[in-house]
Amino acid sequence: MEIKFARSESVADVIMSHLHEASRSIDGALYRFNHPGLAEAMEEVAERGVRIRLLVDGNKYKESRTTQELLSGATIPFRLAFGRQGRGSKMHHKFVIVDQQTVLTGSYNWTPDSEDENQENLVILRDAYSVDAYTQEFEALWAGAARDDGKDFR
Repeated sequence: MEIKFARSESVADVIMSHLHEASRSIDGALYRFNHPGLAEAMEEVAERGVRIRLLVDGNKYKESRTTQELLSGATIPFRLAFGRQGRGSKMHHKFVIVDQQTVLTGSYNWTPDSEDENQENLVILRDAYSVDAYTQEFEALWAGAARDDGKDFR
C-alpha cells in the first residue's frame, strides 16, 4: 500500500503514471470527472486497446458541461450511476482498478480543483482482497448503471 498527498506531489501525475502502465483494463467509479489531463490519459490508453469502463455520478454529469464534453466525444465507455436512493443521491466513489491488480482510491476527485486547490489523498492498494472487493463493487454498480442518451457503450 502507498499513500500520496496532494500537498506534497501531483496526484494527477501519479494517476496518469498508473493509467499509462495499464495493459489490459481500467474500471473506474468517479464521483466527479472533469480533469482534462486525466481524460486525455484515459483516451490514450483506450487507443492502445486497453478496455476501459467508467462510471460517473449521474447528478454531477448532468451538472457539469465539462464532464459531458470530455465524455461525449470520447471513446471511453461510460455509464451514469446514482446512490442507493436513486436519482438525487450520490454515487460518491472515487476509485479505479488497473489491470485487476491495483486500486487507486481516496478523497481525490478527478478535477482541476482537487489537483490545484484541495487537500486530497490517494491510496494505492495491490493486495488481492482489496482488488477483489473493489471489483465486486464496480461490477454491481456497472450492472445497474444507466447509459446516457441511449448510446450503446461497450
